[in-house]
Amino acid sequence: MSGVRPGTPASRGGTGSRGGTGPRGATGARGGGARPAGEERALTSVAAGDRYRGEEPAHTPRLWHVTLSVSGARAPLPEVRRALEQLAHDHPFLLTSRYADDHAEIRYWEEARDLHDAAAVALRLWGEHRQTAGLPPWEIVGLEVIDRSTYHQRIAAGYGPAPATPVGVHPF
Repeated sequence: MSGVRPGTPASRGGTGSRGGTGPRGATGARGGGARPAGEERALTSVAAGDRYRGEEPAHTPRLWHVTLSVSGARAPLPEVRRALEQLAHDHPFLLTSRYADDHAEIRYWEEARDLHDAAAVALRLWGEHRQTAGLPPWEIVGLEVIDRSTYHQRIAAGYGPAPATPVGVHPF
């Protein structure tokens, strides 16, 4: 066959680049055979109450404990407190916020598929809510994301972040 690179499969069933005589290879370029026009593919379903048996799928969300630290130019304490309270009101998942006039720390639980997703959400949190909550124009200077079991192991061992109590917005 001329014009075909070595190791590249030849077209199945037609002269078009997609391997068929009709639009998008309608003569059976995929799946080993064509369905007659108008025939629908059979769908399957899972009965209510059925559970996945076996290993948990990799995409199952998990809980991650997030500590986000921000810092910047001094801002009036009442404005910082009001902004953090507004952020907590807008997003009730926040456990606690501690603040001073030039830095703050926000701690909360995030449900995400993996650490990368939890960290990505955390890194967007401050910037995305800067306008709506009136947050100071500080930058993120620290981020810790740990899974739930690691968080509880640290607490049980007496090290790591203290439990996030009292819940709310508090000065350092």
